Amino acid sequence: MADANAIEDTPELRARWGNFAWTPENAAKAATIRARYPEGRQMSCTIPYLDLAQRQVGAETDTQGWLPIPVIEFVARELDMAVIRVLEVATFYTMFNMHPVGKYHVQVCGTTPCWLRGSDEVFAACKNRGMAKGKTTPDGLFTLTEVECMGNCASAPMVQINDDNFEDLDYDRTAAILDALARGESPKAGTQEPGRHTVEPLGGPTTLTAMVSENHDYRGEW
Repeated sequence: MADANAIEDTPELRARWGNFAWTPENAAKAATIRARYPEGRQMSCTIPYLDLAQRQVGAETDTQGWLPIPVIEFVARELDMAVIRVLEVATFYTMFNMHPVGKYHVQVCGTTPCWLRGSDEVFAACKNRGMAKGKTTPDGLFTLTEVECMGNCASAPMVQINDDNFEDLDYDRTAAILDALARGESPKAGTQEPGRHTVEPLGGPTTLTAMVSENHDYRGEW
């Protein structure tokens, strides 16, 4: 049985991506990135170059983007690096996709804080819209991935969809976001809790309120 996680390198992929090159706009961005580093330190461009390449593939395929082997080889040539060194970076960071994904890459946090706060409901909303972990929906719209902590524990559970985080989720809020994306809309990113702006405590501060009041009263005398 073939390994579903194996990195593909087929004649079809070579035919499609073997002539990959920067668009004029991305060539200018790549030059700007490279200029940030001293001569001989071009390896420092590996992560931003891979990100730029993935975004270009995404723009060409109307997806979130991924990194076919010929594209990784192109980045290696651009930076005068061994292909394996660039591949090591691409496969280490989960921000890089080594397989095709959908237009929206739905990355649900399943780590303990999100799980305790109801990430199972987030997964349920995804499942009821035809998603399965590690798969892309037949219409090519959504790819579902379970990921580790992404640092939004104070507003758990959360999901990252392409470049946006959506926080304070439950089943209905998740479903509404997915439905909006399916309609071609751009739902509000960030917390979905009414009246909350970032991760400030709901209902206002509950500790050190007297100190805040005293500092405010005497501020003019400091």
